[in-house]
Amino acid sequence: MKKLRFLLSLTNDDNDYQIEQASSARRIAGKLGIELEIGNARNDGIVQSQQLLTAIQSSINPRPDAILFEPAGSTALPQVARAAAAAGIGWVILNREADYVTDLRRQFHVPVFALTSDHEEIGRIQGRQLSALLPGGGLVVYIQGPSESYAAKQRLFGALETKPETAQLRVLKAHWTEASAYKVVSSWLRLSTSRDNQIAAVCAQDDSMAMGARKAFEECFANQREQWQKIPFLGCDGLPSTGQDFVRRGLLAATVFIPPNAGQAMELMMRSIEGGAQPPDRTFTPVKSIPAVETLQDQAQRARAASC
Repeated sequence: MKKLRFLLSLTNDDNDYQIEQASSARRIAGKLGIELEIGNARNDGIVQSQQLLTAIQSSINPRPDAILFEPAGSTALPQVARAAAAAGIGWVILNREADYVTDLRRQFHVPVFALTSDHEEIGRIQGRQLSALLPGGGLVVYIQGPSESYAAKQRLFGALETKPETAQLRVLKAHWTEASAYKVVSSWLRLSTSRDNQIAAVCAQDDSMAMGARKAFEECFANQREQWQKIPFLGCDGLPSTGQDFVRRGLLAATVFIPPNAGQAMELMMRSIEGGAQPPDRTFTPVKSIPAVETLQDQAQRARAASC
């Protein structure tokens, strides 16, 4: 059997989750003997679409046997997906669902499926974390991913379901990076109206943005260190070397662990190509609170009791 070629298209190369996606894919590629190419969409759905179409339509370079991609824009690229399937190229959507999967699976004899985290549940977990930390509610600076991001929209929707009714979210938008969150939070904190607010917590849709927000608070409140350090910061992704480490070091109060799934998607694709059977059209990867919400609630109660 010829050596298979897979193309993995990620949203960027400077977010810790995307970096781990690439690392997990390389590990599995080495294990399975797959030739792997990794592309970077630079957080731009149009760029990603053009990159993938070039790979599909190339008459110079060998076409990939499968494309795995995490959408960088507002859509899951239905036209590109159809072009890939029509060319006999397997297609996997990471961390997003798409209505077109069923049609493509019926019309073309190639593996087409989605492997995704449940983004609404991720948001619900963050809402429960806020409930544990803020039983009395308060103002929460909530840092959301880009407006066009499906994951960002779903995570906010989930958080609104489970947050305390008395918690008010002040939503700021960034781009899944520490630098972008630092910039937007710094700008907001410089407003005179922002400095008058009593901020109860900072909740970001990924750990890198949470750390960017923390850096902004540290600089803007350099003379009020004791005050701002009491504010809990919450993140998301929860990778062992970043988010979980930030929790252990007290830099984050909590995070949500989202296992990287690019490697798992490659294994599913490989089994499907070799065995001829379609994987399930959609598979959810499990997510969990770190620490557990009950543990977080106990910690918060003890901290409040100690301060009385």
